[in-house]
Amino acid sequence: MSSYTIDDLRKDVAEGRIDTVLACQVDMQGRLMGKRFQAEYFVESAWKETHSCNYLIATDMEMETVSGYKATSWEKGYGDYTMKPDLATLRRIPWLEGTALVLCDVLDHHTHEEVAHSPRAILKKQVKRLEDMGMKAYMASELEFFLFDQSYEAAQASGYRNLKLASAYNEDYHIFQTTKEEEVMRAIRTGLQGAGIPVENSKGEASAGQEEINVRYADALAMADRHAIIKNGCKEIAWSKGKAITFLAKWNYNAAGSSSHIHQSLWSLEEKPLFFDHTGKYGMSPLMHNYVAGLLAHASEITYFLAPYINSYKRFMAGTFAPTKAIWSKDNRTAGYRLCGEETKGIRIECRVGGSDLNPYLAFAALLAAGIDGIENKLELEAPFVGDAYGGKGVREIPRTLRAATTEMTESAMLRKAFGDEVIDHYTRAAEWEQEEYDRRITDWEVARGFERA
Repeated sequence: MSSYTIDDLRKDVAEGRIDTVLACQVDMQGRLMGKRFQAEYFVESAWKETHSCNYLIATDMEMETVSGYKATSWEKGYGDYTMKPDLATLRRIPWLEGTALVLCDVLDHHTHEEVAHSPRAILKKQVKRLEDMGMKAYMASELEFFLFDQSYEAAQASGYRNLKLASAYNEDYHIFQTTKEEEVMRAIRTGLQGAGIPVENSKGEASAGQEEINVRYADALAMADRHAIIKNGCKEIAWSKGKAITFLAKWNYNAAGSSSHIHQSLWSLEEKPLFFDHTGKYGMSPLMHNYVAGLLAHASEITYFLAPYINSYKRFMAGTFAPTKAIWSKDNRTAGYRLCGEETKGIRIECRVGGSDLNPYLAFAALLAAGIDGIENKLELEAPFVGDAYGGKGVREIPRTLRAATTEMTESAMLRKAFGDEVIDHYTRAAEWEQEEYDRRITDWEVARGFERA
């Protein structure tokens, strides 16, 4: 968590260094929503709590007031939720002048209990389950995105056509090409570092104009908080320089998809690595066997939380480094789950299924719930896959459509037990609405294909 305290903020406000505080909650899409407080008012009273409309955790990408939610509706009058700042997340935001930011938990306005379907509460519930078992999860999410030379405004005005990428060729690990993009990427690295998010590196990725940013692993909740701030920060920094970034999982048919690989391991509360056993094959402990077996057993059920949109499923294409099979393998990037750091205390499992469009709180929570189930039921781990998983026959597939993933989530007894029926019903409605909206839209591809020839 951040080392910046409310007393540090009060001092910065008194001495004129901070004049604005962003109080933010995270919505279902993983975006920051909230208010810009005059700093003097925030340190006087708003640091205790503020309020927001409860529709913020029941809208789609367009902020539509979607019907069919039990938690909130026009019939219920769209009342308030309480936003409770988590002061452990308070930090300066270097790329915004005179600004600090804090993330908030979302509470019921009357009971002051956490709203069960709010993303941060969902993850905190799984973290608490682990703590009760004497464990904690460390996670790290790698984020990929595409960088464009146009601004967001110019891209929108062009109808998102004829966009100019920051490079003309695959720049994976390419130093010269990323030097050309360094004005943006240096600002992202140094900005995040200054915001208390320890950055490891940035690099070119496997397509023209594609970038990756990597930050140091942390406990699950802190990493999810970092992830949400990173995405917002990358967009703000790019915008400030007249550029645009997209975290779409698949922005163009001819380009690679953008992923959010999630590395995960369990440790004791005393910081002992619980996945490592020097006597085990590859250095894997029996606990790790059970955890990974849980991930695989429930892989289809948790896919929605790793791939929440129609576009997410366009990324799963053979030969693109995006997986199509939910199997595990040793240091094999064709598999959905890759064993990393074998024979060391840094041993971990990397989930390669998720796209850069995922909500980190929901994705982390779903992975932890599946892994915990594997531990509780002592599930046996299947043998690792060997070879090119794209060509694997008779092995577990990743659901190919949002419709299929929604059905798997809705019918999951494991998720309903871990998250609660009302939470799963809430996100089922979100998934259904995404599908309904897409099903009635006419795409450019359909018109070009059939305008004359149909």
